[in-house]
Amino acid sequence: MASQPTPPDLIGQSRAFLDALDHASRIAGVDRPVLVMGERGSGKELLAARIHFLSGRWDGPLVKVNCAAINETLLESELFGHEAGAFTGATKRHQGRFERAEGGTLFLDEIASASLRVQEKLLRVIEYGEYERIGDEKTRQADVRIVAAANVDLRVKAENGEFRADLLDRIAFDVVAAPPLRKRQDDIMLLAAHFANAVAAELDIHFPGFSPDAAAALRNHDWPGNVRELKNVAERAVFHWAELDEEGPVDNIVLDPFEAAFGPLEVSHAQTPSPAPEHPAQTSAPGAQYDLRAHLNGIEKMLVTEALAAHGESQKQAADALSLTYDQMRGLVRKHDLT
Repeated sequence: MASQPTPPDLIGQSRAFLDALDHASRIAGVDRPVLVMGERGSGKELLAARIHFLSGRWDGPLVKVNCAAINETLLESELFGHEAGAFTGATKRHQGRFERAEGGTLFLDEIASASLRVQEKLLRVIEYGEYERIGDEKTRQADVRIVAAANVDLRVKAENGEFRADLLDRIAFDVVAAPPLRKRQDDIMLLAAHFANAVAAELDIHFPGFSPDAAAALRNHDWPGNVRELKNVAERAVFHWAELDEEGPVDNIVLDPFEAAFGPLEVSHAQTPSPAPEHPAQTSAPGAQYDLRAHLNGIEKMLVTEALAAHGESQKQAADALSLTYDQMRGLVRKHDLT
């Protein structure tokens, strides 16, 4: 039998992360479908791989398919295969992912994107272990474990009729939660150093570590893109540091690479900590002309100023109060010259 890849490294020491690893390890030995839930970039695929490699199927194939990246017709063909002539463009027989995953694990990423038709066929495979290639009447048996992943609440999808409730019941024998990076504070610098060292080795340079200011920026960011975003930020920082041939620790952290070209991301405030102050636009006579942009900027500046004052000038706490990321708050502070 061909040698199998080793399990991927999972880096972290935070309680939330260790709990997720422990949960994945415990469910690995139970040969049932598993659903991995988590935000984008939070490591759902790594947890799925851990489940596979710690299972009794570890020496079988681990086959992956991103349901969001393929349209309905092609996804059905990609999963179940097709015969030559089954549809326009099908010039030869195609072996589906279920066949390739025989004896192993099939990882269905972004399963919420699968059409109801594909969901129906998945349900049949899970319930009866049977499927047919497109264009073939022969029923095939599938000895495959399903590990699915989603970054949306499938219960809501099922409630709205966008996801089959019976399929959700089948794939959710157990649900493993991939924690977002903002709940893994103890892991941020550990991961950042790992990614920085990796790209430094690729550039054939020595990584000197992050400066205190850079480390603070990394720790205080909200990381909506989770580990994937952190990887980009850490690698970008080392690249620019090497490009400028600087000495000392890596200091320049660029959290938003678009900001230099387009400025800070403009955000809307769904909730505000206090009512807007009385403004000429609210009291002037009917028919007067107003500068709406200046009015909105004034409200924005007031809200940021009040939030900073209420939280001892802590940009991180003020950002949380306004439902902003730390990076967005920094951009607004610069925009309104509130430093």
